[in-house]
Amino acid sequence: MTANSDQNSLDVDALRRELSGSRDSAHKSQLGQFLTPQSVAEFMASMFSPVTSPVRLLDPGCGHGALSYAFASRFKGTPLEIEGWEIDATIHKDLSTVIEAVMADSATFQLHTTDFIKDGVLRHLTKNAPLFTHAILNPPYMKISTSSETRRMLKDVGVSCVNLYVAFLAISILLTKKGGEIVSITPRSFFNGSYYHPFRSFLLNLCSIDRIHLFDSRKKAFRDDNVLQENVILKLTRGRKQSDVIVSRSLDHTFTDYSETIHPFTEVVFPDDHQIYIHVPHSKGDSEKQCSTLPDSKLADLDLDICTGPVVDFRLREFCLDEQSGSCAPLIYPLHFRGEGFSHPRTSKKPNWIVINDSTKKWLMKSGAFVVTKRFTSKEEKRRVVAHVITQDQINNSLVGFENHLNVYHRRKEGLPLALAYGLANYLNSPEVDEYFRSFSGHTQVNATDLRRLPYPSLNELLKLGRVAATQPSEPTNKDST
Repeated sequence: MTANSDQNSLDVDALRRELSGSRDSAHKSQLGQFLTPQSVAEFMASMFSPVTSPVRLLDPGCGHGALSYAFASRFKGTPLEIEGWEIDATIHKDLSTVIEAVMADSATFQLHTTDFIKDGVLRHLTKNAPLFTHAILNPPYMKISTSSETRRMLKDVGVSCVNLYVAFLAISILLTKKGGEIVSITPRSFFNGSYYHPFRSFLLNLCSIDRIHLFDSRKKAFRDDNVLQENVILKLTRGRKQSDVIVSRSLDHTFTDYSETIHPFTEVVFPDDHQIYIHVPHSKGDSEKQCSTLPDSKLADLDLDICTGPVVDFRLREFCLDEQSGSCAPLIYPLHFRGEGFSHPRTSKKPNWIVINDSTKKWLMKSGAFVVTKRFTSKEEKRRVVAHVITQDQINNSLVGFENHLNVYHRRKEGLPLALAYGLANYLNSPEVDEYFRSFSGHTQVNATDLRRLPYPSLNELLKLGRVAATQPSEPTNKDST
């Protein structure tokens, strides 16, 4: 279609608000579709380099057309050939209105109402269409089933991922020509974690990271749709040699407190990191440098390990008890860390004890002093990593069970010396560790894998720190930790 309307005559953001308010949350969640605020779309369009030659723009999952509108506004007068994909038929009428308003006389827009992943994979394999010079996207936020046809098709083109937003970004990269630029807004969860390692490798092999923008609030980037994600805008160039990275931040989509810094790529992806985590350095300080000055100790160097709590209660339900009876061990949940610290037993819907028998022993640990963290923290918690110490006296049993929503530091499935436990907890509760952790983790889940890869002080330093802390033990103060 070719548009003839004045692109300034339509309030695209008013249309977005109307659409967001009229569609029920179940429909939006089913599609993983959250429409882009116009201020965000305009900011994303501003990230592209100036253009002088004709443009082929890819807009997959284009929603109501905000991104194409912003791009066309930025490059008004430049010959534009845009292809968009949108499968939601309930939004096509509004999208057509925006398309008509967006295009200059020399621009064209081809809308596909089919599956972008399927079409993109086929295009990549058959090479039956020209590549795009630019891509702009706000892809759907949905998981991909391991047994789905989508997962199989992605594997056919060498893409391994667990979420549609990562899949959309991967296919967009494959459909962009060398030197082409890609700007996307997604959750930042793929920056860390073992599940996303293949995608990070794929991305960094094919593209440079030019810019990263982080929204510090988890609530406000898509506030009309109640999206609780830490969103990041990423600007990539296909086939470009990696250089410094512009890192910018703002609280929300208004950008009133916008700030930016420039960092060498070695502060974004550490050279010796085989997992290639993507860090977002903070302008207020160099937590990465602070942590790098610590002895380069790993948990294995300290003869320590960490695991998620081994007890999955619904699998052992028949052995879980509300009241202590016979031969049983304390069963520890996150709920036992409320208020002023650890309290067990506690009246709740969860059991406090687990029977000790041949079916449960392999899931229990020999008691001592343990350091535990919650796997899931509050959405706006002041600190991401909140560590607690449980002492042998508090457990008061030879065995103890830790439920699956906790991370547990242990030594060969046994407790730790008390001074070491206090030293480790104090280190984990330090501002430096919290800032370092937040530089690569943008979600509220605190994984044992991520804690295992932290740099740790030496054993002597932890013991020294712990001896002082053990004389004046204190639980981490965080009013949101309940």
